[in-house]
Amino acid sequence: MGGISRRRFFQATGAAGAVLVWGGPAWAATTGTTLDVAAAAAGGSGYRRLQAGPGWPVVVRADLAPPGAGRADRRTPLACFVQFTDMHMVDTQSPARFEYTHPVMGAGAFRPHETLAQHTSSALVRKINEVGAGPFTGRPIDFMMTTGDNTDNHELVELDWFLTVLNGGRITANTGDPSGYEGVQDSGAKAYWNPHSTLVDDYKAVGFPQVPGLLDAAIRPFESPGLRVPWYCTFGNHDDSVVGSLPDGIPLVDGLYTASHKIMGFAADGAARVARALRDPAALPDALAVLASGGGLVRAVTPDARRRPFTTAAFVQAHLDPRHTGPGPHGHGFTPDNADGVDVFYTFRIAPGVTGVSLDTTTTAGFADGSIGLHQYRWLEQTLKRGSSRYYDAFGFPRRQDVTDELFILFSHHSSWTMGNVLPDRRRPLDPRLDGDALVALLGRFPNVVAWVNGHTHENRIVPHGTGDRAFWEINTAAHVDHPQHARIIELVDNGDGTLSLFTTLVEGDAPYQADYDDFSPRGLASLAREFAFNDPHAGANAVGAPTDRNTELVIAGRSPVR
Repeated sequence: MGGISRRRFFQATGAAGAVLVWGGPAWAATTGTTLDVAAAAAGGSGYRRLQAGPGWPVVVRADLAPPGAGRADRRTPLACFVQFTDMHMVDTQSPARFEYTHPVMGAGAFRPHETLAQHTSSALVRKINEVGAGPFTGRPIDFMMTTGDNTDNHELVELDWFLTVLNGGRITANTGDPSGYEGVQDSGAKAYWNPHSTLVDDYKAVGFPQVPGLLDAAIRPFESPGLRVPWYCTFGNHDDSVVGSLPDGIPLVDGLYTASHKIMGFAADGAARVARALRDPAALPDALAVLASGGGLVRAVTPDARRRPFTTAAFVQAHLDPRHTGPGPHGHGFTPDNADGVDVFYTFRIAPGVTGVSLDTTTTAGFADGSIGLHQYRWLEQTLKRGSSRYYDAFGFPRRQDVTDELFILFSHHSSWTMGNVLPDRRRPLDPRLDGDALVALLGRFPNVVAWVNGHTHENRIVPHGTGDRAFWEINTAAHVDHPQHARIIELVDNGDGTLSLFTTLVEGDAPYQADYDDFSPRGLASLAREFAFNDPHAGANAVGAPTDRNTELVIAGRSPVR
């Protein structure tokens, strides 16, 4: 179906300020997006295969401003971009992973589909190349922004895979022994899905299939076409710390990266003691004692220097390397000012009258959640002031100045509700850290901030902030490594009536909804990864979000850029 034929409106149950639009406007081009078709379960319980389900409706959200009649006929497209987030290029065979904590930690420690993470992200690249333009405006996609957790364990090899997926080229998602897989999924341990084996492990016990040859196929070379649009990058906690949670600089932990052994599990409560340290700094000494004990199930693996962790500076410098420019821009947002790895935030021009701001909400103190340093907070405040003819000061008083107004869209890894980790950052150790509430309050002082786009939660969620001209939308998108494996196309339009709209359309990777278990083509593997992710016992039941968090029109009042 290449378009939508009619409009029907009614009030969405339980969604304050939202109007559900079934069918949507006649000029929307739905092909290739979840407006047209979306993954659905085949069957009602247990392990389920996937099939093509009906597309999802558009929800017009009037939480912050009423939608004007006839606005579709007056609209002017301002920008169209794509958000990728939480791709987690995973070196599944690395000794510096803690898969054995998954019965305690849940999602993220081990995923049955994680050997195929590079395939799922490449499928997403293919889909964006195919779609090419915004479904509501027809405006060609201006750029893609990836909002962090681009790598899983900030290893050099994962960084290389990430850059190759987005820029194009051959990927061999294998480390250690070049001739075979050496991770937990052929260990014979029941706690993991062993797809090659007839062992009735914990995953096969709930319906996961036996898939001989899957691990061999996962580590074979394949090609990513690379994006055809420019792309920008934002830093995430998995890009700066051990498994996104432990700080660097702990010799015992850092030594695991290039070790010749991999821990598969611990007896008794060893795994639980390690898991506690991933969430509580006070538990770290006890976890280190467990790791140093030498107990547990261990297998010999082939050491690989490419598993070394990169520094923040090395991450930025890799983007600045001309070999990795791909479709551009050079540096993918980072400039030589960011090359020392201390301040990895920047601004960039989205379109005439629209400025993007990429923030760094990570801290090298470790642990998954984030915050913002006072130095960066002040830089952001000054950036917004320079583009705002009117704003509110810190005491709530309106201020005016003679400058040209810009619209601002912010990007970060963490969401406002996951910015409570105010531990000091070694890059600026004396810099106080501020939480998400402080950042929301700052953005609310500037009427020309229209949106804050982020990831980290692995869920789809859209939150309104503020009222009147002190309002903006927070757009949070699910991970591509986990179910439901979504990206978003976001279109900004001027409605010509004193309001703007942001359209947020979810897209899935270019892969069939169901593939044979011996289809080891790149599209077949991406399809199987989606199925396995859907059935992952740790998959978030609410990750797909409510209709108000998926395909939406977000209306906001009283601002227009100078063009």
